Amino acid sequence: MTFNNMYKASFALLFAMSLSFVSCDKKAEETAATEDTNFSIDFEKYELENGLDVILHQDKSDPIVSVAIQYGVGSNREKAGRTGFAHLFEHMLFQESENVPQDQFFKKIQDAGGTLNGGTWKDGTVYYEIVPANALEKVLWMESDRMGFFINTVTESAFANQQEVVQNEKRQRVDNNPYGHTNWVLDKNIYPEDHPYNWQVIGELEDLQNATVDDVREFYDRFYGPNNATLVLAGDFEKDDAKKMIEKYFGEIKKRQEVAKMEPRPVTIDETKRLYHEDNFATAPQLHMVWPTVQQYTDDAYALDFLAEILSSGKKAPLYKVLVKDKELTSRTTAYSNSQELAGEFHIIITANDGVDLDEVEKGIQEAFTLFETEGVTERDVERIKAGLETQFYNGISSVLSKSFQLASYNTFAGDPGYIEKDIENIKSVTKEEVMAAYNKYIKGKPFVLTSFVPKGQVELIAENSEKAQVVEEEIKENVETVVEDKDVEIAKTPSAFDRSVEPEAGESPSLNIPDSWNAALANGMEVYGIEQNEIPTVNFSLVIEGGHLLDDKNKNGVANLMTDIMMEGTANKTPEELEEAIELLGASINMYTTRESIVIRGNTLTRNFDKTMDLVEEILLQPRWDEEEFARIKTATINQIKRSDANPNVVARNVYNKVLYGEDHIFSHPTIGSEESVNDITIADLKEFYNQNFSPSISRFHVVGKIDKATALNSLKDLEEKWEAKEVTIPEYPIADARDKASLYFVDIPTAKQSVINIGYIALPRTDTDFYPAEVMNYKLGGSFSGNVNLVLREEKGYTYGARTNFSGSKIPGTFTASSSVRTNTTGESVQIFKDQIAKYKEGISPEDLEFTKNAMIKSNARRFETQFSLLGMLQEMSSYDLDPNYIESEEDIIKNMTLEQHKQLANKYLDESKMAYLVVGDAATQFNQFKDMGFDEVKLLNKEGEEVELEEVMQ
Repeated sequence: MTFNNMYKASFALLFAMSLSFVSCDKKAEETAATEDTNFSIDFEKYELENGLDVILHQDKSDPIVSVAIQYGVGSNREKAGRTGFAHLFEHMLFQESENVPQDQFFKKIQDAGGTLNGGTWKDGTVYYEIVPANALEKVLWMESDRMGFFINTVTESAFANQQEVVQNEKRQRVDNNPYGHTNWVLDKNIYPEDHPYNWQVIGELEDLQNATVDDVREFYDRFYGPNNATLVLAGDFEKDDAKKMIEKYFGEIKKRQEVAKMEPRPVTIDETKRLYHEDNFATAPQLHMVWPTVQQYTDDAYALDFLAEILSSGKKAPLYKVLVKDKELTSRTTAYSNSQELAGEFHIIITANDGVDLDEVEKGIQEAFTLFETEGVTERDVERIKAGLETQFYNGISSVLSKSFQLASYNTFAGDPGYIEKDIENIKSVTKEEVMAAYNKYIKGKPFVLTSFVPKGQVELIAENSEKAQVVEEEIKENVETVVEDKDVEIAKTPSAFDRSVEPEAGESPSLNIPDSWNAALANGMEVYGIEQNEIPTVNFSLVIEGGHLLDDKNKNGVANLMTDIMMEGTANKTPEELEEAIELLGASINMYTTRESIVIRGNTLTRNFDKTMDLVEEILLQPRWDEEEFARIKTATINQIKRSDANPNVVARNVYNKVLYGEDHIFSHPTIGSEESVNDITIADLKEFYNQNFSPSISRFHVVGKIDKATALNSLKDLEEKWEAKEVTIPEYPIADARDKASLYFVDIPTAKQSVINIGYIALPRTDTDFYPAEVMNYKLGGSFSGNVNLVLREEKGYTYGARTNFSGSKIPGTFTASSSVRTNTTGESVQIFKDQIAKYKEGISPEDLEFTKNAMIKSNARRFETQFSLLGMLQEMSSYDLDPNYIESEEDIIKNMTLEQHKQLANKYLDESKMAYLVVGDAATQFNQFKDMGFDEVKLLNKEGEEVELEEVMQ
């Protein structure tokens, strides 16, 4: 998979990076003198003779271990004409090696109860596993095999398959998405042709198609040696044992040619460039401005992160004030600084309201700059940004995987795994003067690259003086599958000091250790559930109020969704700006959202700030502001979101699928967000009525996990217990549509779509049904994991998709069985047939080996189930939602252990009937619809995006 330029924010450097940048409040540190706020991770680093950097971090809080290997190679090491190769090569390394057979990397790790993946971005590539501690040696055996014993296994057929998979990933992530080509246009115009950032990580389709096996060998020999890699172990292991295993498996791998560190190469541009593109999938115009800046870990890079936050984030931000509040040109403003290994960029992205001229948006941005120059940067601005670092730091080390990523990344790019301390010191030292200096140096009056991406046929909305961008779009062709066969393939074995074909035996599996939980009932009827976990000094919590979308009036669908938006826009005592600032100064986060069956307040804070955070939650919950101005803005933003969703094939598929399965009369056939028409009709009086009728502790549950005991948690809820009075709330029950009795093909047209979204299924079981979990176990080998049958055929064998899955979903209300994928357009018909055939074949029964694989994967993975506060919060929510015993996971294990082949087959025949399923395809009707008329379906219908039947001639106009 590709990691975008936010890799470091998402996986390693949770500080000083772009959109999620945060820092540290010195006053908070003083207050917390009794707490350990030394921001560091204990580790040991050493180097093998072959140049492999090894970093060990012990964490015995859970019986699991993470293994990460980061190679110093990303798309920045590619050559023109061979773009996308680093990412393509990453895919190849999951195929096979000399001692790990084809497609066994995923299967063996899953069989051990683990999970694995990899990612490529501009500056690097990483592979990782998280497994129960007893499987560590197995992982080291496999990772060393693909580092030193891989290249002889590369065949023409395996390479051709992964070329197809990667091209499908590009279609899914880029070609079939609104604004998907923006980064391509920007990078082509910011960076010279010979600059390593001129091309995209995913690469050009033509380059991917032209890559050869010889290219693979050259790339491997040059960049995949131990002397260009960092190996990190984090978790439950003994150091002496780990060092012996690392020496055994990696020590004999030969050092390869030296890979010189790339020197920073920041760029400048001489003049502003303006480009536009008519986007087939966009429904709103988008303006994107980029200024070239500087590489990571420089003083200016830190200041630019602060600048982005101050310009765009929050109610007081200049961009928000001008573009959202004053001019009402958009509902959201985004700015971020992206400093990478070689260079950096400063981005402003504005997706405008429907029909807005992007010239007006650009003028508004310039007005915001003028406002920023007038108001300047205040100390409070800087401290507000710094306040969240401590919470984010602890969140960033809550899992062994996140610590692995941090240590590997710092080692690779800063030369020191312990650079986190210097990094945070640099962040804490940023001043308001440095922020303003960075603005003057890189942004004010400087040339930039501007793109206008507008809906097809709305060229009048582009920014003035823009030139047409030369975006290359793939044509839809007839499917001519190229079958590559390997002739007389004999894999030469690389010499080794021991027999590497012998797979290490896993040690004794860790015993299931379910954390103790507690529960209580408050006097006002609210149930409280908690788990005390003292690994980090933070608390995660959620307040779940039953009802949500179920309580919406179908004629005013979307009220519940608007409720959760308006309630975060200030309180009776605080303006929206004041509430936002109060949360930020605690280093906390509080979010509110609506689901089909509930309204949820979700929060995360430092333990010492839990009381103050709960005071804010109480104020939000009991003292709504009902701000008319914010309500109008939220309605506009929601309508814009609905319009944009109409161009997203995945959202269209979800909405139509629900309508087909649940029927017009069920509330689930209507999106939680509402429709453009229904949202337009909603008034603030409707929200007040919903609040007064449906918010009650009697239908609410509070969950809390972290460094907090039961008594302290309950004490923090006393005010809410006393002030929030219970009322009677009746949650409607909707009849479920009659069981389907035929196979129906439904097609929704997305003209020129490069992929087709496929959803296949019907109404199945509620989560409360005694067969629900057994059905999930039964489904595992069909499509419940990467090694599921549908994925092995559609992705690994055919190369038609980036991934295919099947699953059962359910709550107290019957959910669905669904098989789903996004496939290359010209394989649509065959892919639907493959799904149908695989489901039918699955009912014939699985092998004893597949059942054993299912049991191992599902039972052993429980070792990873209790690692983070977030996962424990999910466990509590599951318990409270369905009245499960604290030991329900033990009961689930018993179900898995006791499942027989006959029981598995009975469940498959009971809950999988492909002859009665709905088959929904969202794609290009002009080229794909007619074939389904001759494929044996009981009925074939063409639908519009609202799920209403139409004729082909209507959509072709």
